[in-house]
Amino acid sequence: MVKIEFLGPINKESINLDIKNLNELSNILKNDEKISSWLETCAVAVNDTLVFSKDFELKGGDKVSLLPPVCGG
Repeated sequence: MVKIEFLGPINKESINLDIKNLNELSNILKNDEKISSWLETCAVAVNDTLVFSKDFELKGGDKVSLLPPVCGG
């Protein structure tokens, strides 16, 4: 299982999914109205390292974080 965490203003509890890559995750999250609007603007990290390819292979125990854009000052 892969742990998916939603940070900042996404405000959704973490979930665990049996997925093999980020493309599978994207397809699942597109069907969630609360999350789908964030998908185009979020960065994605796997085990705290930014990832830019949806083909990135996931393994059991990995943690995927959706990182929404933030404003700082």
